[in-house]
Amino acid sequence: MSNANNLLEPAPLRLRGSGGLELVADQFGPTDGPLVVFLHGGGQTRHSWKQTGVKLAASGLRVVTLDARGHGDSAWSADGDYRRDTMVRDLLLVLEQLGAPAVVVGASMGGITGLLATAVPGAPIKSLVLVDIVTRPEQAGVARVIEFLGKHRDGFDSLEQVADAVAEYLPHRPRPDNTDGLRRNLRQRDGRWYWHWDPDMLSGRVEDASAMVEQMEAAARGLRIPVLLVRGLRSDVVSAEGAAAFQELVPHAQLVEIGGAAHTAAGDNNDAFTDAVAEFVLRNER
Repeated sequence: MSNANNLLEPAPLRLRGSGGLELVADQFGPTDGPLVVFLHGGGQTRHSWKQTGVKLAASGLRVVTLDARGHGDSAWSADGDYRRDTMVRDLLLVLEQLGAPAVVVGASMGGITGLLATAVPGAPIKSLVLVDIVTRPEQAGVARVIEFLGKHRDGFDSLEQVADAVAEYLPHRPRPDNTDGLRRNLRQRDGRWYWHWDPDMLSGRVEDASAMVEQMEAAARGLRIPVLLVRGLRSDVVSAEGAAAFQELVPHAQLVEIGGAAHTAAGDNNDAFTDAVAEFVLRNER
């Protein structure tokens, strides 16, 4: 078992994705604990989960937070392949290398990956947590996310400019006084700051929306594992109606709604989010 100091400092992992692409992850907690794999949303990195990873590791869980292809420290796809099916193959290869069945926690893009992966026969996923994503998300909210991801491709002059852009996108959050925390989601080149993801990732969003809904709904109907849906009460991506429709497809799914949280639920109210995930995971491990 890991000691308290080990729990606070993640161990870096280098894993292999589809086509041999290198994926980077952090591992928290005891290596013999029940495995929980976290998949971030589009434009985010594994660092989105750090606080949750530390807290869950303290409960004896083995937590792995993964940078998706084209994000964070993971390699960019040379041919711009960021299709959903490719990300599903990445996840299944990662689970194979980690060597244990996992609880998969996915936010937005990561939740879609996790849900679709459960439909693959033999996928070693023992339960699923969807963070503010359902099979029929609100299109206006999705469009707002994609619009933000498509902005600022020419980068920023300073961290202050980055903070202004984030504050405009997340008006429900106070603008950070200290901008140093933004560095983990950025890369610096030639004196300018850029988002820490491949702009070509947006090309994967041209996949037929109706086909994606059908594929996700088929996967949802087939779910026989424990499922938790976490929804931010202020989300413009998952409405109350969208959550209810998902529960009609998956009647055994548990719903937790987080007050004061929007689409970025885990970051908006991390304590409430972490408590909900910990309670769900530990209850299903008994």
